[in-house]
Amino acid sequence: MNASDVATLLEDSPEWGIFRIDRRAFEDPEVFELEMQHVFEANWVFLGHASQAPKPNDYFTTWLGRAPVVVMRDMEGRLNAFINSCPHKRATLFHSASGNARVKVCRYHGWAFDSSGRNKLVKAREAGAYAEAFNQADHNLQAVARFGNYRGMLFGTLNPKAIDLEEYLGDARTMLDLMIDQSPDGIELVPGVVKYTFEGNWKFQLENCSDGYHFTSTHSSFLGLVEQRARNAKQTGGVKTVWHNNRPWESSDAKLGTFSFEHGHSLLWSSQVNLDNHPLIGRLQELQERVGSDRAKWMFANRSSTIFPNLQIAENAASQLRVMRPISATRTEMTTYCFGPVGESREARAQRIRQYEDFFNPSGLATPDDTVAYEDCQLGYSAPTRQRQLGYMRGGTVTSAEPNAHARELGIRPVASVEGAIELYDETLMRTSYRVWHRHLVEGARRNAAACKGEQA
Repeated sequence: MNASDVATLLEDSPEWGIFRIDRRAFEDPEVFELEMQHVFEANWVFLGHASQAPKPNDYFTTWLGRAPVVVMRDMEGRLNAFINSCPHKRATLFHSASGNARVKVCRYHGWAFDSSGRNKLVKAREAGAYAEAFNQADHNLQAVARFGNYRGMLFGTLNPKAIDLEEYLGDARTMLDLMIDQSPDGIELVPGVVKYTFEGNWKFQLENCSDGYHFTSTHSSFLGLVEQRARNAKQTGGVKTVWHNNRPWESSDAKLGTFSFEHGHSLLWSSQVNLDNHPLIGRLQELQERVGSDRAKWMFANRSSTIFPNLQIAENAASQLRVMRPISATRTEMTTYCFGPVGESREARAQRIRQYEDFFNPSGLATPDDTVAYEDCQLGYSAPTRQRQLGYMRGGTVTSAEPNAHARELGIRPVASVEGAIELYDETLMRTSYRVWHRHLVEGARRNAAACKGEQA
């Protein structure tokens, strides 16, 4: 697919209120190949959390685009990430999701490596009659081009020319801080992990985390169950709220808003929150004193963050990290974790886990609704039509390039901000992600064409 073809995937005319994406973006294998090369393998990608390898010689395995990766903590406690492949014949080295290994031996030809990635043994090297070129070659595990650690959040890229991680995250770091600062000691992943797949393009999941519009229709059975539980418990009244500067963020005045950031990151937020069911309620006073009333308030707000391209953080019905792994144009693997602040009470942790189980994952009451919707969309895109979807239009007349009062409160400068009633259900925050996605694909297609011609990209 050449750059001209890729350019036609997005119709972006803000002056006319038009933003549409061609169906090929969701089903064409050539588009998927460009995404792997120039989105997932050329940008920073979330790999995992430091709490997954807490002790020396601990490791966990993951993916960076199509590359299998192992993240290891060495004997001195330093974390690093390597391609999970023996340099001898490229055989996969680590086969477990996690573990502890001071030395790892390749089961194919017996080469051995320590937890810092250094080669410790080439089996029968003295009898191997190796040429000098072999002796001069690097026998260590191949490190990913760049590895970054933002407050325990681990990222990697195969692109040695990638910008620094903190620059890539930009103001989206504030969204991570609102999660991490819920404890003076940061967050940890709750033991246990869920993996599942759906038969649909990864960008359906990318969009859904930013999509408030679907909630009441897609998850109507969950909402009905919540109402039934409330009736059974004889709970009445409106949604309770967080107090801020002696003023409640009133449920009758509840707002929905979005922030869009550089490099494709975004946040969907709502001021609605039920304090009775929030695991952080026991920490409210401590949070206000430690991080200030403004940030404490935001920690209680419903928030769904996307760190482009593969990480989503849902803090609404529960606390969840979602990691997207595209397998093909029409198949996606999801890995999800429950997380919580380090040192929270047993009662709060139990409540957090119960809410996580209730709402998320294939056994929960919401995730199956979403994955069926993704597969419905994928089926609809199989129709041979030139008609483009209209799913990015809500909020188009109220989006602003200037930071609103909420952005100023957080000290951030998003590239776009939206605020309105709960029923606004803004969709424009998806546009920033797709503009970044589109730019990477167009530029990547040009570089591929230049490389084919033997030219300098």
